[in-house]
Amino acid sequence: MTPDVLFQHLWNDYIQRLCPSAEKVHQLLKEDEALINDHIALRTFNVEPLGIATLAQPFLDVGYQPCGDYVFESKKLVAKHYEHPDPKQPKVFISELKVEECSAELQAIVAKLVEQLDTSKLKGHEFLYGGRLWDLSFDDFQALAQESEYASWLAAHGYGANHFTVSVNQLKAFDEVVEVNNHLRQAGFTINEFGGEVKGTPEVLLEQSSTMADKVTVQFSQGSEIIPGGFYEFAKRYPMSNGELYPGFVAASADKIFESTNG
Repeated sequence: MTPDVLFQHLWNDYIQRLCPSAEKVHQLLKEDEALINDHIALRTFNVEPLGIATLAQPFLDVGYQPCGDYVFESKKLVAKHYEHPDPKQPKVFISELKVEECSAELQAIVAKLVEQLDTSKLKGHEFLYGGRLWDLSFDDFQALAQESEYASWLAAHGYGANHFTVSVNQLKAFDEVVEVNNHLRQAGFTINEFGGEVKGTPEVLLEQSSTMADKVTVQFSQGSEIIPGGFYEFAKRYPMSNGELYPGFVAASADKIFESTNG
């Protein structure tokens, strides 16, 4: 297994199941060379055996190393990001919901999901892009959504890339994130404007924006419903004092990127 093969699997799942419009974004931004994927993001619960460490293992197996740690207090989330020694490989951002800090109702629903797990499916890497490992009622989805959009999204979709990210640094046609946003708006996309359409500044060495999530059909135990799926992000990194591009993430900006999956 190589990083390229792993990310191809993740990409195929992402464009088929979570964010079909990603293909259109590619067509709108594609230039002479293949688009560089800055990073992907994955979501999970901090309940054994589903914590960050479980999702990180397939990436560690292909050479990734843990880097930054992040806390999102209002959303009851923590996260880590991982980098590969080959800087051409995408970064990986994995977050988890601190279930024990949530309501008794949310904890009970998550426990019901985890009880259905076949833990043998967490071996290897296929589960990372395998979708849901449990059945879920639409009633439980709605109950989760009232308290934590993050929890409801994860319960409904299971595992897969929440988003891929175009590196704006690579683009020749656009220098600024806002120019990418305007180009996509003209093509009919809705840009996430929570906290401003561009999150971050040159001073924090990272600027980000994103589309609002696609609406996709998901099967629940009572039938299918249309809910927010995945979205596409755009990131511009600035050089640090040593001249290298900043490789990390900015919690205040990432906090607003999470809003891209709000219905």
